Amino acid sequence: MIIGILKEIKTEEYRVSMTPAGAEIMKSHGHSILVEKNAGTGSGFDDRAYTEAGARIVKTAKDIYDRAEMVMHVKEPQPVEYPMIRKDQIVFTYLHLAANETLTRAMIKTRSIDIAYETIQKADGSLPLLIPMSEVAGRMAIQEGAKYLEMEYGGEGVLLGGVPGVAPAKVLVIGAGTVGTQAARMACGLGARVYVIDSFLPRLRYLNDVMPQNCFTLMSSPATIRKLIREADLVIGSVLIPGAKAPKLVTREMVKTMKKGSVMVDVAIDQGGCFETSRATTHKDPVYTVDGVIHYCVGNMPGAVAKTSTLALTNATLAYAVEIANKGWKKAMQENIEIRKGANVIQGKVTFKGVADAFGLKYAPVDTLL
Repeated sequence: MIIGILKEIKTEEYRVSMTPAGAEIMKSHGHSILVEKNAGTGSGFDDRAYTEAGARIVKTAKDIYDRAEMVMHVKEPQPVEYPMIRKDQIVFTYLHLAANETLTRAMIKTRSIDIAYETIQKADGSLPLLIPMSEVAGRMAIQEGAKYLEMEYGGEGVLLGGVPGVAPAKVLVIGAGTVGTQAARMACGLGARVYVIDSFLPRLRYLNDVMPQNCFTLMSSPATIRKLIREADLVIGSVLIPGAKAPKLVTREMVKTMKKGSVMVDVAIDQGGCFETSRATTHKDPVYTVDGVIHYCVGNMPGAVAKTSTLALTNATLAYAVEIANKGWKKAMQENIEIRKGANVIQGKVTFKGVADAFGLKYAPVDTLL
């Protein structure tokens, strides 16, 4: 199969979907690798590294789309790319379709094979291609939140860990999945007083056992959020429903009760955000203020640490990419339920229920197409 590695063109996105080492492994399986010129530069991988791994460098994205049977991205295709995508071409990337109706309808129109990293799912319910980026984003959420609590950026001037004689900051983490766990771990390590809330009691029991004593777990409810958010210095939104829109768990009225200069980081923004006051921002213009509360809602947070993120992403995606390339998309889905769960739009039909429900589209179970 001919595999195309595209250069990211979303604003301030520096990751690349495959390292030279990954390209070498794909090549060893008999596949041809095309890499768009300078695709890896932002992550520290120059074109020469790819050619030494056996890949061919091509000049433009159109060259990739014209020739490749499967194209790989990190982020979703951008509007300029929609006309380039061919019928039956495999598009393997983070798609987050449930948060973007325009993109969803564009992918339907292309009649391509759209496999989303974020909905590939193991039997235990884990999301193996989302986990590495969630680990990065969870840790970054605390790093960025701590920065914007500084007065220089409009924050209330609170140090997360406090100092002897001065109480530490209070951090509220909404959602105890991978992002929430990593965020809580980082905040605890800095000495903050951390509250993690979730609606899944077994997960809270687990965190109660493994987290340090400055981490407190509570069952999530609107009343609990209302109570904790008034005193929080930093709020991390890390709620995920795989492939579907994130629920709005923090309302505008709740935001009004927060301390001026407190900070909210919405890591769920790729799926529409879990704060009612959230809107997507960029690394260049990352924050805005609502009712005196600083909002950080960057949709591609891991892109700021591109080298770490690219290495982690290739570690996770490569085995699936090899299997799809070796077998073709249909056989790979027939034989591997994890890949089958990644099917979002197949030949113009919406095959992921969360996406269909988000926009009132007809749902076609992927099994009927195999």
